[in-house]
Amino acid sequence: MPGRALALLLAVAVLGGCGAEDAGPAAAPADGARPPGRGPAPAYGDTLVEALTGNVSGLIPNILSDAPSFEVAGLLYNGLVKRDRDLRLVGDLAERWTLSPDCRELTFQLRRNVRWHDGHPFTAEDVLFTYRTMVHPRTPTAYREDFLAVETIEAPDPYTVRIRYRRPYAKALQSWGIWMLPRHVLEPWVREGRLREAPQNWHAPVGTGPYRLRELRAGEKIVLVANRDYFAGRPYISRVVYRIIPSQATIFLELKAGGVDVANLTALQYRRQTEYPAFRKAFHKFRYAANAYTYLGFNLRDPRFADRRVRQAFAHAIDKRALVEGVLLGMGREATGPYRPGTWVYNPNVPAYPYDPARARELLAAAGWRQRNAEGVLVRDGKPFAFTLLTNQGNDERKKVAEIVQASLREVGVAVEIKTIEWAAFLKEYIRKRRFEAIILGWGIGHDPDQYDIWHSSKTGPDELNHIGYANPEVDALLERGRASCEERERKQHYDRLQVVLADEQPIVFLYFRDALPVVASRVQGIDASPHGIKFNFTEWYVPEARQRYTSE
Repeated sequence: MPGRALALLLAVAVLGGCGAEDAGPAAAPADGARPPGRGPAPAYGDTLVEALTGNVSGLIPNILSDAPSFEVAGLLYNGLVKRDRDLRLVGDLAERWTLSPDCRELTFQLRRNVRWHDGHPFTAEDVLFTYRTMVHPRTPTAYREDFLAVETIEAPDPYTVRIRYRRPYAKALQSWGIWMLPRHVLEPWVREGRLREAPQNWHAPVGTGPYRLRELRAGEKIVLVANRDYFAGRPYISRVVYRIIPSQATIFLELKAGGVDVANLTALQYRRQTEYPAFRKAFHKFRYAANAYTYLGFNLRDPRFADRRVRQAFAHAIDKRALVEGVLLGMGREATGPYRPGTWVYNPNVPAYPYDPARARELLAAAGWRQRNAEGVLVRDGKPFAFTLLTNQGNDERKKVAEIVQASLREVGVAVEIKTIEWAAFLKEYIRKRRFEAIILGWGIGHDPDQYDIWHSSKTGPDELNHIGYANPEVDALLERGRASCEERERKQHYDRLQVVLADEQPIVFLYFRDALPVVASRVQGIDASPHGIKFNFTEWYVPEARQRYTSE
């Protein structure tokens, strides 16, 4: 029976996972061990092997939007600014800056000791080129809007950049955390509108970052080597190898066998499969509230999902608390919108969708789905309410979520078929081309509340992020006003209202915010657990000479 099937799914998932405490705001060693940052003296050398569940979709991050690509590219490139351990904006390629109180006038002074990987000096001309690349109409980027806000930009000398915005712009400073691109290498490709085809996007990236690309074998591995001429100092770890392993279960086996040093655990692995002395000795586990949420998304071009009552019905049909307890074993928080509970922008006073299958059936009936066929599936105009739910291969958590959503919707008369697809193909063939009915995916959100690129009706193109096709004039106006002020109090008013509208509309069903559960081999020292997670100071990680496993290069 459908009801029993759902109960069994939840019971199996929740076994042993109740009663977890909420994670604090900062990352911390999960095992109570001595923080791994306090150890023997730093030493150069060794190789760190990290697992990725999906292929990268390129190596020029300005035109990409997926986590694996950002993970790798983040070690190849720099922006003008970055976030420190306490999430404050600090200089990266910029040494210092001045920003006017109204967020309209911004001047950067650049570092003078930065060189691209091929030896060319980094100068203000590269900043201007990056700006021109981002606003070029043929650049396939989702992040153009931050740069269209610029009124003028100039370089009075090789190490000074002056920027003026048309109107106050909340993200004026942080938007220049975008990865800087080399003019001397990429200018012809940008001019011809072929940046995606540039060799630097696949096998020959030229950045300023702490690592250089040594090797890329699609679907197998990516090898980076330390940049000995890095302006901030040579990284201690000599090589970073990303292994593409499209299965969290296989990653875990490799982790225990010593074939992987860094990975992200599932909740089950974290809670139930790593609490034994040998694992605790070999690895350090961390836990912190991640700035990312999981959602059930719809193609709003589909007339069935264009009806708000259907989306609201689905929200009532899914027991979010059971998902948090069952799939995450309590290590997460229910989502009511796109902002994480506990942050300054979060609004707790939005329309709620408690688990209520009876209310879900009422809403579906109001939308015209009243009759059922012999299989118990709702029918309207002779067509059953059935659709395919897509998610990415290798993510056990999302697969479990999809299965619970499938069973939950079957309870209210909707038939769901689940299909998992390899990550890079999923993005290229389905998300980018809008070839989906519904999806289980996640959004990683930045530290600024601006989400213009995800929700604004102008951002529905194939290279942009509003892939569900959502359009609401009030939401557009709120997004525009929210980014046009430097005052947190004024911005919050707009984002509070945005959350109310999104909760009422349910363009997607916001499911939950999960905790990040990374694990790192215990031989690695220098990790500084912080509100920014653990990777912000990766160049300071090291392995004491006596514990190094691989020959230095």
